[in-house]
Amino acid sequence: MINVPLSVLDLSPICEGSGAGQALRNTIDLARHAEAWGFNRYWLAEHHNMPGIASAATAVVIGQVAAATSTLRVGSGGVMLPNHAPLVITEQYGTLAALFPGRIELGLGRAPGTDQHTAHALRRTLTGSSDDFPRDVLELQHYFREPEPGQQIQAVPGAGLNVPLWILGSSLFGAQLAAALGLPYAFASHFAPGAMMQAIAVYRERFEPSEQLDKPHVMLGMNVVAADTDEEAAFLRTSVMQSFVNLRRGTPGKLPPPIENYEERLMPAERMMLDESLSCSAVGSPDVAMAEIAAFIERTGADEIMMTCHIHDHAKRLKSFELVVERMNVQAEAQASA
Repeated sequence: MINVPLSVLDLSPICEGSGAGQALRNTIDLARHAEAWGFNRYWLAEHHNMPGIASAATAVVIGQVAAATSTLRVGSGGVMLPNHAPLVITEQYGTLAALFPGRIELGLGRAPGTDQHTAHALRRTLTGSSDDFPRDVLELQHYFREPEPGQQIQAVPGAGLNVPLWILGSSLFGAQLAAALGLPYAFASHFAPGAMMQAIAVYRERFEPSEQLDKPHVMLGMNVVAADTDEEAAFLRTSVMQSFVNLRRGTPGKLPPPIENYEERLMPAERMMLDESLSCSAVGSPDVAMAEIAAFIERTGADEIMMTCHIHDHAKRLKSFELVVERMNVQAEAQASA
């Protein structure tokens, strides 16, 4: 039985045979369905110079998703803060919060979300780096608070809106910062699970309550591919497997269609990489997927699961999310009537 909220992480995947426009329309369609299915929040991720990801202008996509829905909490998972001046991000998300009160969230990451050359192109002569991340987060918090007397720089919109902040990470650094600032913590276990258990422990042990949060809240990323049968789910999963391998080979591209017997074509080191990177996954029929999600929650003590799903066929991607929710509702009804 799953007894924690489920949320959605979307990278607006660009599929082979299609383009960014269709990927973004698919994002809006998925968000509408996610709201109807009762998902807790819907986050978009910032990546750059990636042929298979359409969510680079994250704030713009969030605005479109928020406009297409009415109750769903929408946010960034995340904004890669080294790429931006904190004031600009405050103004962007302050604008979103002014348009969609109480629905906008700001997840912040320390990595650039791209390669070094692209990171330089994004920042040009700005001197920011990942080492400035804690200071930049504090600056953001300052801009979102009510202005102080004589404050020379104000974020308009933004000041006084107190947009909820999250810290994202895949190492102990983010866990320590989230704990020190009393912020919720989202761990990137859907692609970099190596330090997950240690990071969760550090965050919970060192957490200091804040105005935003009185106790630790851990959200974990998880790859979920559900289908009518285990065999179909395993087949559909080969699209994201191909993407991971292509990225590691230095040949990133659009999300490829699934193929039969993909793992048999890989080198042992590539199979090992996939086993490690995608270890936090639930793949199978609804019962199997639900059991694997529940076991993951039991093992980690997660307060929330953020599901991500890269399936080439949009209709099958929608169905994957729907199958999980339907089975969760069936289990909840059965437990209530027991």
